[in-house]
Amino acid sequence: MSTVLEVIAVTGLGEVRRGDDLASLLADAAELHDGDVVVVTQKVVSKSEGRLVPVDHDDADARLGVVLSESVRVLRRRGELVISETRHGFVCANAGVDLSNVDKGWAALLPEDPDRSARRLRDRLEGLTGAHVAVVISDTFGRPWRRGVTDVAIGCAGVAAVVDLRGTPDDRGRTLVATEVCVADEIASAAELVMGKASGIPAAVVRGVDRRWLRSASVNEEVVRPPAEDMFR
Repeated sequence: MSTVLEVIAVTGLGEVRRGDDLASLLADAAELHDGDVVVVTQKVVSKSEGRLVPVDHDDADARLGVVLSESVRVLRRRGELVISETRHGFVCANAGVDLSNVDKGWAALLPEDPDRSARRLRDRLEGLTGAHVAVVISDTFGRPWRRGVTDVAIGCAGVAAVVDLRGTPDDRGRTLVATEVCVADEIASAAELVMGKASGIPAAVVRGVDRRWLRSASVNEEVVRPPAEDMFR
């Protein structure tokens, strides 16, 4: 396990627009090394992919309509807050529809396939820089039973989403029977500490992750809990 971890904000990207070559912008703004994990917020990925829809920010019914169109199932609703399941399998507030950090009159939707978006970014970054890197696409989620929000991974490429420690010994020699660590979420949360919510920094480089974690991976396949295993749905 790595004992030193660096988290480096990627500055100077500017405003990302529909159709922008996000990988090229990142390659110009960051000096990437082999083994780096590039964490990019969902918002700029969605903007570059054109995942924006017009909506009247002052019209509650219009906002709700966008949320419901992005939901496959509504689990709970309290006032304007909707907890729903997206077609990706994510259970989150308002189906990930976001009005922050976008122009008035528009809403940002989640990428169609965040894992695929991460793979494309990774392949393009490696082609541009020659560095063997990984990519995590992050978004802000709330958590049941705990106040506050944190960034989690909604897509990844080249870095494990979950590291399975079951069957390995703890520091007393006992065999772990249930421990699976969502390192992609931990990397996303670490990156958010230097990106912030209103600083205009939508990306960061996490350097020094355990090289054993660098492999093919998928948030959809490794992190999203199947309904049959979910005790609360």
